[in-house]
Amino acid sequence: MIFCDEKIKNPEKRGITMTESILHHKKLLIVDDEPDVLAVVEEEILESSPDSKIDKASNYEEAAEFLKSNDYDLVILDIMGVRGYDLLEMAVSRKFKAIMLTAHAMWPEALKKSHDLGASGYLPKDKLGELVPFIEDILQNEYKTAWAQVMKKLDKYFKEQWGNDWREKEVINW
Repeated sequence: MIFCDEKIKNPEKRGITMTESILHHKKLLIVDDEPDVLAVVEEEILESSPDSKIDKASNYEEAAEFLKSNDYDLVILDIMGVRGYDLLEMAVSRKFKAIMLTAHAMWPEALKKSHDLGASGYLPKDKLGELVPFIEDILQNEYKTAWAQVMKKLDKYFKEQWGNDWREKEVINW
């Protein structure tokens, strides 16, 4: 799967055949304390797969209740403002795949902590245009393979953010 910065609008008019998204009939939970982010994430997913089932929560308590009482194919969690790491532990304990979506917690330690707590991936919010292919990769791959994909696709971005030697400085060997 290839990430792209621009969505293809009306692919059928351009002679592009679209395959059915792996998101078809999937149930997802989106958690973010910013209503506009919740709306954008939901819109991105439903544009690709209108039959996806989506629950949204804007705080820890609401999200925790959803996690306790529902099954999900994927959970999308903000880190800051909603106790994202606590929710990640809950999701992983229920064997739900989870990805971390963040703007404010963009540092190598947060990436490593997300990995170590069992997140299936980590995506900066300024990469929301790449959300659907990112999710599709996560759903199609096992944990280790999914992280290898994340690191490969976001390596340039992380180097721009943290420097070329960020892995060595942070002792991240995975």
